[in-house]
Amino acid sequence: MTIDIETQELNVITGAFGYTGKYITRKLLSLGKRVKTITGHPNRPNPFGNQISIAPFHFDNPAELIKNLQGATTLYNTYWVRFPYGKITYDKAVAHTKILINAAKEAGIRRLVHISITNASEESPFPYFRGKGILENVIIHSNLSYAIIRPTVIFGHEDILINNIAWFLRKLPVFAIPGEGDYRLQPVFVEDVAEIAVNAGQSNDNMETDAVGPEIFRYEELIRLIAGKVQSKARIVHLRPGLALFLSKFIGYMVNDMVLTRDEVEGLMENLLVSTNQPTGKTRLSDWLSQNASIVGTCYASELTRHYR
Repeated sequence: MTIDIETQELNVITGAFGYTGKYITRKLLSLGKRVKTITGHPNRPNPFGNQISIAPFHFDNPAELIKNLQGATTLYNTYWVRFPYGKITYDKAVAHTKILINAAKEAGIRRLVHISITNASEESPFPYFRGKGILENVIIHSNLSYAIIRPTVIFGHEDILINNIAWFLRKLPVFAIPGEGDYRLQPVFVEDVAEIAVNAGQSNDNMETDAVGPEIFRYEELIRLIAGKVQSKARIVHLRPGLALFLSKFIGYMVNDMVLTRDEVEGLMENLLVSTNQPTGKTRLSDWLSQNASIVGTCYASELTRHYR
């Protein structure tokens, strides 16, 4: 028996050519789902070929955005900005996401799956976490059926943080840890995040769930684990957070990227990238590093190239 693809439920995902969005798209396609992406980079190479349809964001034209969402049952939203750059700010990202949420309501979307972050809060002193908290509140009061997924640090092939730590440990003679390095983080595998998100999309219950891995590391412990796996000879030193951030900006000029932001350093040191809830991801970073030691950190992953250019 053949399946008429036009009768299948349509799933829309923002940013299928980005990192997390790409893995959610792969998961949906593996389940035989019909997929469309709305993206800020519609002319980028499409790894999915004719398996998905493509439409650009139209934040300045909500009617067109509504049109591109019509006919879909589920919207997976990965849209956000890691840091302000040029005309792109956190406030603008919040405003754009509000437009997207309203368009989803107008288009008759049944279910919204939103990728947030652990410990998001409207009262956070950190703009990244505060913006995510504002949007969580908007979604909760939107009257849409929703699932809010809160990952910590996401790792996997081509990820930003873990991959680039490994790259620096391979390339530089010295690696600086801000402060004492005793703050904690709980990395989660990108494929686990995708599975959690897609499973949440199949549910009807409103939910808020942390997407977190089974291992919790002190930051220095994590750095030394990665260094050991990639056989780094770099000297690991501790620096005042402000000095470590200054040096990261200098290195950023060398690689033409934003290596680290003040929000990221301070949020990490406040233990915002760890959950008090039970792990929801299954993949252990230590095991994944052992299996991928020969390739992790062999290429630098540029955030500016991926999302801003």
